[in-house]
Amino acid sequence: MEQSDAEAIAQIRAGNADAFRVLVERHSRSVFRLAFRMTGNQQDAEDLVQETYLRAYRQIRKYDGRAAFGTWLYRIAANCSLDLIRARKRRQEQQTPVDDDGQELAAAAASDAPTPDRLAYSVELHELLGPALNLLSPTERTAFVMRHYEGMCIEDIGQALGVQAGAAKHSVFRAVQKLRRALEPAVSAGRPWSI
Repeated sequence: MEQSDAEAIAQIRAGNADAFRVLVERHSRSVFRLAFRMTGNQQDAEDLVQETYLRAYRQIRKYDGRAAFGTWLYRIAANCSLDLIRARKRRQEQQTPVDDDGQELAAAAASDAPTPDRLAYSVELHELLGPALNLLSPTERTAFVMRHYEGMCIEDIGQALGVQAGAAKHSVFRAVQKLRRALEPAVSAGRPWSI
């Protein structure tokens, strides 16, 4: 029988630290996806997952149950990601997403069996989208990633960011507008994709 998040949290609060493993196993993939999409770097994403769970474990008594545990965890992951992005901007670091072999992850947008044209467009889109995402404020980027990559609803994004739903919706809207402006030259050049 699968243990619910609430049951695992109750056990952790009662002193059973092993119950935290249930939460880690259940939510690790989604936390990693968010972190990877926020940073564009696998190593940073793995570090952020660890930092997220460390913070969650330390603050588990502060979790009040008003939002789903996954949403609360996303908020921690988003904050960890935003901290890293802000620190990176302060240091003026610009990293190109790469895999373990040092290859750019441009092909990640392609399907399993892409045609040469589709692969070329996917590579080009990735090359344009990465720098365009860097033009967004950290909050806009987080809201955009949660909405368009993770498929989260506006209310959950607002809870994860600690803002009202209207502010979350506005952040997503501003992000889309900025990305459209940044990608306009490629779209007007006759590319078969748009945002």
